[in-house]
Amino acid sequence: MTFLHDMRFRAYFYQVVAVGFVVLVGWTMFATASGNLAKQNIATGFDFLTRPAGFVITEAAIAFEATDTIGRAILVGIANTVKVSLLAAFFGTVLGLAVGIARMSRNPLLARLALVYVELLRNVPLLLYLFLWYSLIILILPPVKQALNLLPGVYLSNSGLVVPAAFVESGGYALLACLLGGAAAAFLIRVAATRKRVATGRSNHGGLIALGVLLAPVLLLWLVNGFSVNWDFPTAGKFRLTGGLHVRPEFVALLFGLALSVSANVAEIVRAGIQAVNKGQWEASAALGLARGKTMRLVVLPQALRIIIPPLTNTYLTVFKNSSLAIAIGYPDLVMVSNTVMNQTGQAIETIAIFMGVYLALSITISLVMNWYNAHVALKER
Repeated sequence: MTFLHDMRFRAYFYQVVAVGFVVLVGWTMFATASGNLAKQNIATGFDFLTRPAGFVITEAAIAFEATDTIGRAILVGIANTVKVSLLAAFFGTVLGLAVGIARMSRNPLLARLALVYVELLRNVPLLLYLFLWYSLIILILPPVKQALNLLPGVYLSNSGLVVPAAFVESGGYALLACLLGGAAAAFLIRVAATRKRVATGRSNHGGLIALGVLLAPVLLLWLVNGFSVNWDFPTAGKFRLTGGLHVRPEFVALLFGLALSVSANVAEIVRAGIQAVNKGQWEASAALGLARGKTMRLVVLPQALRIIIPPLTNTYLTVFKNSSLAIAIGYPDLVMVSNTVMNQTGQAIETIAIFMGVYLALSITISLVMNWYNAHVALKER
């Protein structure tokens, strides 16, 4: 029995026991639930995903009709959740970076305003703000019959924002290939230019060259008539707006609420990251004649980034999970679509398992991407 005193054996042994215990508990719960459902003559399984949905989704990131399957309806809910979460994370990060830097401003008024902004958003539940933004959109904006014509083809009312929409009639795959190829080439050129600039200390206009490489394939394809774009402009009728792209108030309220919530958290993360950089970096940059703005952009922020990334990962995970509050204002995200499916089919356990698995997969994906980026920007030991 001397192997029981081996630390490596005990470490693996305890892990195997823990995994076995979790599997046993899960199997017991599954067997119990299946037995109870069978006693009540309730069918189990995922066959219901192939049935026709029979309901309409008011806003869909991908094409959907009521005659499509329930599985596609859930896929629409996933696409809606990912769309609003990615946009909220992007806009929230940009706004939060600006507010976080403003917190460090030497101007006391600007710094206090940034502090008030952060405290107001962080200390009030997000759900209440979602109700607030949605109510303001519905109550303040005029009805559709009196929609505000902001610009030619742009209308704003309490039913949302309507803007001209562009559709690629032909050559869509060629256009997509040019965009992907140009983006990949621009990324490689940008990386090579950055490495050369770091090695030589000379500017090489890598950003402009990368931008040209990104746009050149699309322009070349357009010159040879490789694709055609058709514009659909909205028109104001007596009772409603037809045509164009309709951005509904539920989406606007959810995006606005999530983005502002993310920005407040990002602002505090950025402030903490900047304060963690040694003050000697500021003094050394000033001694070299760098302006305060360039010091922040070229010296302080790159060093603070290594401190900012880990807590920023948790913020991005939170925004995806908080998107489930969309059901409160009627935005058809994954949870809302799943609830509709449960009410129609009665397959509660399977449906809940699906969207739990989706949130788990999205969270793991975000964690892997952010961990990869964190490892990429981390200091390497020599």
